[in-house]
Amino acid sequence: MNPKQSNNQHVVPHKGAWAVRAEGSERVTSRHTTQTAAIGAARTIAQNQKSEMFIHAKNGQIRERNTYGPDQCPPIG
Repeated sequence: MNPKQSNNQHVVPHKGAWAVRAEGSERVTSRHTTQTAAIGAARTIAQNQKSEMFIHAKNGQIRERNTYGPDQCPPIG
């Protein structure tokens, strides 16, 4: 793996559908007809790799983020 790449997974709009793409990668990991299906695939990968999953809206902005590994900024209290 390229040292600049991380295991974080992004659910992104892709050619009229949805895709899962590893952070820093140009290629998509998988393509899905619905965002729900892409989220399920990305969640499985993120859980296995103990990383984060970022869900993007249709406009490309991040709308949700989930951590499945050690949290770098755990809540206080």
